[in-house]
Amino acid sequence: MAANESTHPTRTPEQIEADLAAARLRIAHSTEEFIDQVHPSRIKQRQIDNVKQFVGNEVDAAKTLVYNAKGDLRKERLIAIAGAVVGGLVFLAVIRGLVRRGRS
Repeated sequence: MAANESTHPTRTPEQIEADLAAARLRIAHSTEEFIDQVHPSRIKQRQIDNVKQFVGNEVDAAKTLVYNAKGDLRKERLIAIAGAVVGGLVFLAVIRGLVRRGRS
């Protein structure tokens, strides 16, 4: 091999320009994606979307506890929930009465 021969294939100026244009497009796209990831308004919007999705999932999960597959209310669960609420209120009333008695 002669000293002035290159081991790399020679490219035409048009090929080099096309490669540079493709590289510029890739860099521009990567830059836009990066800005989209770190821009405060996009971060805020992603967090809002995450919270909305979380709340929606939790509401759906709560509905499955109250409604059966046909869409009918699960009365036994509603009675249990109502009993727990009433029990909690009675407990608070008893504690309040004991505290008031202790002050007198």
